[in-house]
Amino acid sequence: MSLYKLFNHFISRLGPGLLYAGAAVGVSHLVQSTQAGGMFGFDLIIAIIIIHLVKYPFFEFGPRYTAATGQNILHGYMKLGKWAVWLYLLMTIATMFIVQAAITVVTSGLITHIFGLEGLGGHDPQIVALIISSALLLFSFTLLVSGHYVLLDKLMKVIILVLTITSVAAVIMLLFDNPGHHKTATVFFSFSDTAHLIFLATFLGWMPAPLDLSVWHSIWSKSKNESDGKITSMKETLFDFRVGYIGTAFLAICFLLLGALVMYGSDETFAPGGAAFAGQLMNMYEQALGPWAYPVVAIAALATMFSTTLTVLDAFPRTISASLELLFPQQIKHRNNERTYLIWLFVIITGTLLILFFYMTSMREMVKIATVIAFVAAPILAILNMQAMFNKSIPDEHRPGKLMLLWCWLGVAALLGCSISYLLL
Repeated sequence: MSLYKLFNHFISRLGPGLLYAGAAVGVSHLVQSTQAGGMFGFDLIIAIIIIHLVKYPFFEFGPRYTAATGQNILHGYMKLGKWAVWLYLLMTIATMFIVQAAITVVTSGLITHIFGLEGLGGHDPQIVALIISSALLLFSFTLLVSGHYVLLDKLMKVIILVLTITSVAAVIMLLFDNPGHHKTATVFFSFSDTAHLIFLATFLGWMPAPLDLSVWHSIWSKSKNESDGKITSMKETLFDFRVGYIGTAFLAICFLLLGALVMYGSDETFAPGGAAFAGQLMNMYEQALGPWAYPVVAIAALATMFSTTLTVLDAFPRTISASLELLFPQQIKHRNNERTYLIWLFVIITGTLLILFFYMTSMREMVKIATVIAFVAAPILAILNMQAMFNKSIPDEHRPGKLMLLWCWLGVAALLGCSISYLLL
């Protein structure tokens, strides 16, 4: 078999795992990982590897539950009791506005820089950001209601591939030809520095993504099963998930290296505004690869963030609808789910705009708040996923073994310990 056919066969086996990667590769990678490299050099590479190992079982359990039962993992929560679904629902409603606002601010920053809209109509930069964010949410709403966003999902394989190739190429070029600032850097990560620990919490909160994404992944897997008319096998499901998961870890390290090789040790600091930061990010690629890279990376980065914006904006009302259907099966029947989805889609857009209008001070602060919330909430979702997957209703052949159970408890302990330490701090 030729390399081309092998590549096509490999790509064709990827499904919801690519949607996972598309949602995960966003703020945590383009913003947080790049800043981690620019601030602390190569110190936090080990943190990326550790957090991926800690969170792995809980992310895997989303698609694994669907492959084992044919249902999304919210049904597993329901088997624990209505309280579990209520807990997930309340956590989702409590966090969705700030999460959507943070992602929207980063995406609008990219749009502002790439299309040169910084001085739009002579307005203040914050007013420009608000106008573009509003237009972005309105456009996303139109796509979701019309269903045309499916086209973007089909392009996700190409988008992620382009971003990966350009990022790897940039890092390789910089390894051989970089400014050399990192050799004389004097700032290193310290566990005794409170500011460093707070940054670490924001960095790990969305690395590789909030644990909510495990539920979204489960729902996407169920939708794929319904469209295919069959339940995807456990082997295919886990292969699809692992490719996406390992890929997001690899890309996070690439973005950290990019920041470290260009910014670490220099006198330049990352801008707090979305548009200014986007300019710094694009300039890193241009510096490493030449002027030709700018439009390629700009399109890939913008498409990635726009896809993340759409995916998250779709996922919140979709999971809320699924939760309410489980809690109130008589009042919210499956055929009425679309109406519930549209209502909550409108609610989340309205709430996001209110946050942006009244509280938007900078991209950095918006992202910090959202990621810290995810950091503190992670142990709760991890426990719910673990309890759902190890429930006796799961067929024995699909229930994880004792080694995975030990892995889960170690992961929960680590997440819980970090969250309590942060709150005490």
